[in-house]
Amino acid sequence: QVHLVESGGGLVQAGGSLRLACAASGGTFIMYYMGWFRQAPGKERESVATINRSGGSTEYHDSVKGRFTISRDNAENIVYLQMNSLKPEDTARYYCAARVGPTYGYSYWGQGTQVTVSS
Repeated sequence: QVHLVESGGGLVQAGGSLRLACAASGGTFIMYYMGWFRQAPGKERESVATINRSGGSTEYHDSVKGRFTISRDNAENIVYLQMNSLKPEDTARYYCAARVGPTYGYSYWGQGTQVTVSS
């Protein structure tokens, strides 16, 4: 079982940057596909970015393409989300999640970290 802990959220002005980190423990990190999700109040949770086991393949929600970058350090068991040019509409609670393969659902979730972007 994988235990995920997010960090790096906070309050930032529009146009600013944040880097989120998700530390994994309790499992073989390299075996998992990882993803970052977000949920704003009153809205459904949405996928922000995903990354495969090696880090060589990534996907992004259209709204963050060119601004966010997902990466992973398999030696340190961490997945990152670099967020640049932040907008007020990026305000949400961000979660990382893990799944065993691209056709599986995400089985493991962190507790989330809040990102607030002021205008």
